[in-house]
Amino acid sequence: MRVLIAEDNSTTLSLLQEILADWGFDVVAKRNGALAWEEIVHGEPPELILLDWAMPEMDGIEVCKAVRNLPGSRANYIILLTARGSADDIIAGFEAGADDYITKPFVPAELRARLQVGVRIMELQRSLAGRVRELETALARVKQLHGLLPICCYCKKIRDDRNYWQQVEAYISAHSSVQFSHGVCPECYEHVVKPEMEAFRSRVLSSNA
Repeated sequence: MRVLIAEDNSTTLSLLQEILADWGFDVVAKRNGALAWEEIVHGEPPELILLDWAMPEMDGIEVCKAVRNLPGSRANYIILLTARGSADDIIAGFEAGADDYITKPFVPAELRARLQVGVRIMELQRSLAGRVRELETALARVKQLHGLLPICCYCKKIRDDRNYWQQVEAYISAHSSVQFSHGVCPECYEHVVKPEMEAFRSRVLSSNA
């Protein structure tokens, strides 16, 4: 999973970049908030973002707010990494749109655990987004059945978009997930099936006479 790290301390940045790469993450490292913001907007969108609070040009809070104000359905899991650990600072971080908060000096095992939480959440969002797309596709297919259908007034076949004539059940099956089970309604039984059965019986009796 792709992780963007924004940290102005070169030693901390190198350490984070090394350990996250060892954990199997695809790491992109930036030395300040402005460069991180450029990567978020114009680069390949990272799913996880690890932001230092105090950075030149744009601090972590400003980047976090800017990400949350982006239009569309962009999904990012943001963790603030800072020496600030007061209750007011933590509240300010969450109000800016952060998903998690870890204080310096950080413990690698804790950082890894928090990143794994982010991975699970992003994978869940990805799965939900896939389900939504499937539902939208299904609804689009159902909508194709709405409107005026060209149907033969004699045989009741339907003309499709390629000017082919199909049975009603074949057309509906091709444009939706509907499956058909065939039966005979009472009216058709009385007016079609029953007369045919009686005619067949008469032919059999006549042939045996």
